[in-house]
Amino acid sequence: MKGFKSRVLSRAKSSNDSNKSSQNAKRKDLKEALGFSDKKSDKGLKLKDSFRHLAQTAFSIPATQTSTTSIPLYITSSPKHVMSSAASESISGDLSLLKHGTKAGAFERLQTTPKDSTALETIKTPKRNTSSRFRISTERELQKLPSFHGLSFNINKTFELTCLTEVPSNNREDLFMKKLNQCNVIFDFTNASMDIRSKEIKREALHELLEYVTNNRNVITEPIYSKVIDMFSTNLFRPIPPPVNTYGECYDPEEDDPVLEVAWPHLQMVYEFFLRFIESPDFNTNLAKSYIDHHFILQLLELFDSEDPRERDLLKTTLHRIYGKFLTLRSFIRKSINNVFFQFIYESERFNGIAELLEILGSIINGFALPLKDEHKSFLMRVLLPLHKVKSISMYHPQLSYCIVQFLEKDPSLTEEVILGLLRFWPKVNSTKEVLFLNEVEEIFEVMEPSEFVKVQVPLFQQLSKAISSQHFQVAERVLYYWNNDYFCNFVNDNIDVILPIIFPALYENSKMHWNRTIHGMIYNTMKMFMEINPALFDESEIKDKERRDMWLALEIMSNSGGKDSYDNIEILSKNFRETRRPLEQSIENLRLDDHKYTQDTSIVKSTKIDSETDNNQINANIKHFL
Repeated sequence: MKGFKSRVLSRAKSSNDSNKSSQNAKRKDLKEALGFSDKKSDKGLKLKDSFRHLAQTAFSIPATQTSTTSIPLYITSSPKHVMSSAASESISGDLSLLKHGTKAGAFERLQTTPKDSTALETIKTPKRNTSSRFRISTERELQKLPSFHGLSFNINKTFELTCLTEVPSNNREDLFMKKLNQCNVIFDFTNASMDIRSKEIKREALHELLEYVTNNRNVITEPIYSKVIDMFSTNLFRPIPPPVNTYGECYDPEEDDPVLEVAWPHLQMVYEFFLRFIESPDFNTNLAKSYIDHHFILQLLELFDSEDPRERDLLKTTLHRIYGKFLTLRSFIRKSINNVFFQFIYESERFNGIAELLEILGSIINGFALPLKDEHKSFLMRVLLPLHKVKSISMYHPQLSYCIVQFLEKDPSLTEEVILGLLRFWPKVNSTKEVLFLNEVEEIFEVMEPSEFVKVQVPLFQQLSKAISSQHFQVAERVLYYWNNDYFCNFVNDNIDVILPIIFPALYENSKMHWNRTIHGMIYNTMKMFMEINPALFDESEIKDKERRDMWLALEIMSNSGGKDSYDNIEILSKNFRETRRPLEQSIENLRLDDHKYTQDTSIVKSTKIDSETDNNQINANIKHFL
């Protein structure tokens, strides 16, 4: 016992010093194993020897001839194959290795069909330059209108300047309407050289509308509401196809770059103008609610699937402003967002705006009144927790974790349900996802109350014990970092009688068996901490762990032997047990009596046709049930 303690203390002390030297030694050994060298001449010699060996092997050239004999290598390819309209892919090429000698015929039979670059280009799906499909207007010729304030100049087709005077105040509403009508024209931005002048006129009109609404009061009248909503809908509401990457395969948001909107110069101005419009002191929700209705909200939520992160960011702000302004739409907005989540979880598992929607909900949850309604608790259990099962959780996990923590800060009594829900969706083989779960659990520790910790400590630390035993060093490392958290250490110190027996086997086994030296050092530091907190409990846990390992050894020996030898082996090993000796011997005696009674019942033996091997399995099952 003293030897194990001294070993733990010495290893904990020297682990930090040896990590750096061991990593440098690993790099050096790996470098030597791979044959890397810092000298270019060494690389050249190794490449020359490799090609020489390849030539000797392929063409059976003696070693003495490799330095003097040159081997011409001819690469011939068939002419370019023109694909027919019926053929989807039919590209072939011949690669022949010809040599002057008797063995050329053997290599002429080897013909391969390498990938032709021209063939790949024919089957590639070109990358889209826009992530949505706009309805381009047929008439796109615009004329510059006067500005609201001050002098402005118009440039016509012949690049002549025309001075435009200031519009009187009583005509500014009509001018506002005309500019809104100009902004309803949709241009094709895929062709940068088309409608350049009209595109600039629309951009300037949007900018003037934004400035006019921002800097003036009493300019938002009742007829303007319908015009503004129509302009917003015309410019932004459009179908968004499923995203694809360069090669036409399924879009991976973690690997592929998003496709940005080429029409963003106009889209951005429309979003900003609409935000200034609804944030204006003159904005009247009673007049706007007939236009900003359920259909408008559903179309707005569909835009969150846009690939452009700039648009999703402005959509997030827009929807949040609408949620704050329109009290009657709040319940519908929450239910509509829930439906988006349900479709994402159980059907498609693909939606670009999940992170932005969760960010909106995080702000909404923060404003929930206490006590929480059943609707809000149901949202936590049926929507937020199942979001942990999706494979692409890394795209929105920070926002999801924030929502969970906000709920627990509002109502700590939900901690047990949340922890058990996380354990239900805990990943089995995805190590990256498991690290995210461990991050979230640590954040929950910081808002957890001691009374709630007691309810979940057993199942939670059983899972943490499995994570410590993980051969993926990042998983084990992330759990062991918990002991740097003061909140976590306080919980462990207060409940060490329950926690240490659960995690001690994993700590003890990985202190010897784990392949990563950094994990060794962290485990020894953790065990040293337990030894300082409660030495007696540490010794007791070590003894029980030894007994547990001896018990499993006895069962393994029994399973590998048959008949009566099983009892003898258990009797021999049971002498090393302490408190478990008498119950184990009694169980052995009971099993002998049951076995004797069982063999005498010949009718049962004949009907069930159980052989001696099945008898032994029945005995093993009884012992496992007793243990």
